[in-house]
Amino acid sequence: MIQGNYFQDNEDLLLHFDTLIEWEEIVRAYEGNFGDAAKYKETGNEKYAYAPSSVAEAKEYYRSILDSLGEIMGDFVAPRSKEMDQIGLKYENGKVTFPKAQEECYKTLKDSGLMPISISRKYGGLGLPATVQSMMCEIAARADAAFCLAYGNINIVEIMERYASEEMCQEWLPRISAGEFSAAMALTEPNYGSDLPNVQTRAVQGPDGTWKITGAKRFITHACGYVDSPSVILTLARTGSPESGARGLSFFLVQGKDVHIAGVEHKMGLHCSPTCEVVFENSPGELIGKTGYGLVKYSMGMMNAARLTIATQSLGIATAAYFEADKYATERIQFGRAIRQIPAVKRMLDRMEREILATRCLVSETGRAIELYHWRKERMLKEEGKSEKEVSQDESLRRWEKLADLFTPMSKYYASEGCVSIASDALQIHGGSGYTEDYDVARIYRDSRITTIYEGTTQLQIVAAIGGVVSGMAPSGHLRQYIESEFASFSASADLKKLWEDLEQTVQKFKAIGDGNTKDSLAFETVETATRLVCGILLEKSLSRLNGDARKEREAASKAYNVDSLAIAEANLFKLERASRQAVAV
Repeated sequence: MIQGNYFQDNEDLLLHFDTLIEWEEIVRAYEGNFGDAAKYKETGNEKYAYAPSSVAEAKEYYRSILDSLGEIMGDFVAPRSKEMDQIGLKYENGKVTFPKAQEECYKTLKDSGLMPISISRKYGGLGLPATVQSMMCEIAARADAAFCLAYGNINIVEIMERYASEEMCQEWLPRISAGEFSAAMALTEPNYGSDLPNVQTRAVQGPDGTWKITGAKRFITHACGYVDSPSVILTLARTGSPESGARGLSFFLVQGKDVHIAGVEHKMGLHCSPTCEVVFENSPGELIGKTGYGLVKYSMGMMNAARLTIATQSLGIATAAYFEADKYATERIQFGRAIRQIPAVKRMLDRMEREILATRCLVSETGRAIELYHWRKERMLKEEGKSEKEVSQDESLRRWEKLADLFTPMSKYYASEGCVSIASDALQIHGGSGYTEDYDVARIYRDSRITTIYEGTTQLQIVAAIGGVVSGMAPSGHLRQYIESEFASFSASADLKKLWEDLEQTVQKFKAIGDGNTKDSLAFETVETATRLVCGILLEKSLSRLNGDARKEREAASKAYNVDSLAIAEANLFKLERASRQAVAV
C-alpha cells in the first residue's frame, strides 16, 4: 500500500475541507451556540476541553483530528493491511482471535482517542458532525476496509443518545467511549435478511421486569468483541405477537458475554473483520427506549447514518484502488513507455478519477443534508425549546429531511457500484500481476465487492430512492426545488442543462408506465439519471471556487463526466420511451 498521511496527500479531500464545504452552516447546525465550550469555561470539565467556541476553532479542531487519523491510517495501518488480510481470523469454541498486527493497529487507534467519533462530548466522545465523520471513514477505508469496520463499530451506540434513558446512557456510553467495550448491531436473522419486519428473535419480560432474549442472528459484525474490548450488542427482538410485524419489535442492549458466538463467516473479502452468527438463549437484555419502536423508529432512524457510512467506505476503497493503479501505471514500462501514457490505460484512469471526484461531491452533500436536518432539529428541540409540532412545521427542516432521505440511498448505491467498478479497473490496469496476491489491488478488489450488498443492497437503495425522485420532481417537489436553486447559483453548461431536460422526460416516461412490474424494473434507470445530474451539478458548481491549473483540470473532468452522464441518460430514456410506448399499445 502507498504510505503517507491519507488526509494530507489527497488533494480533492483537502479541496473539499478547505474550500468547498460550507463550514459556517455545518458548524452552526452541529455546535449550535457552542454550549460545550461554555460548559468547559464554566466547569473546567476535561470532557469539553477541545470543544470549539467559534466556527474557525471548530474547523481547526476538525482538521487536527483528520490530520492525526490520516497519519495513523496511512503510515501505521496501511503497511499492515496485507498481513492482516493474509493471516485473517481464527475461531475456536466460541472465541475469535485476531492477527497480532491487527491488535497493534487497534491498540494504537484506541490509545489515540480517535475512535468515539459520533458519541457526544458529554459521554466522552469527540463530538463530530457527520461531514467530518464521513471524511474519517473514507480515510480509514482507504487504509484497510476491514479494519475500518473495527475502527467505527463503537459509534453505532450513537442511537442510544437519541432514545435510551439518561441513566442508561450514563452507565454505558462513557465506558464505550473509553474503549472498555466494542459494539455490534444485531438486526439480521438466518431466514430474514433485509426483511426486518419478520424478525423472530423473542424478548420476554419476567415478573421482576427483566428481559430475556432467545433466538439467532446472522452477519453480525464484531459481535465477538475486539481483542480486550468485549461487545455490547444492540439487538432487535420481538416483544409483540409473532404476527405483530414491525410494530412488535423492540431494541435491547445485550452484553457479548451473555451470548454464544456459533461461528464466523469465511468471506471472499474483509478477512480480518469478524462476521458472526450469534445465539441468544435467555440472554439478559436492557430495553432501549420504549417497546414497539425498535424498527419503526430506532433502527430506521439509523438508516441515513448507516448508508452514508458505507458510501464513504466505498469512496475510501475506490480511492485506494485509484491511487494504487495510478502508481503502478506510472512505474510499469511497456513498449518503451509508462503504461499510463497508453491512451486506453489513460482513459481508464481518467474515468476512475472523475467518478471519485463526483462521488465525493455527492457524499459531501449528503452529509450536509443530514447535518442541516438532524442536528438542526436537535438544536431546535434542546436549545431553542421548540415543541415537536413546531419543529415539524419548519419548512427548511422538512426540505432538508426530504433531501437527506433521498441523498442517502443515492449515495450508498452510487458510491458502492462505483467502488466495485473502479476496483475492477484498477486490477485490470495491473494486468496479470493484479490477479495475484503480490499486489494490494487483489485485496482491494475482494473487499470492494461487499459494498453493494451490506446495509441494504443496491436494489433496495433504488427502492428507497425512487419515490423521492418521482415525488421530488413534482412542480413543488423537494428535488426540483433543490436542482432549480443550484442551477440559479452558477452558470451551468449546455450539457448539464440537457441532462436536466433528460431527467424531466425520464420521470414523465416512468410515471406513464402502467404495468407495475415494468415500472419496478426501470426504477434503476430513473434513479441513475437523477443521481448523475446531482453529481454533475455539484462537480460543475465547485469550479467557481477554483482558478488556475486546478480549475482547468477539474473543468476537464467535469466536462467528461457530463458527457458520460448524457450517454447514460439517453440510453435510459430510450428504454423508458420503449416501455412507455408498449404500455400505450397494450
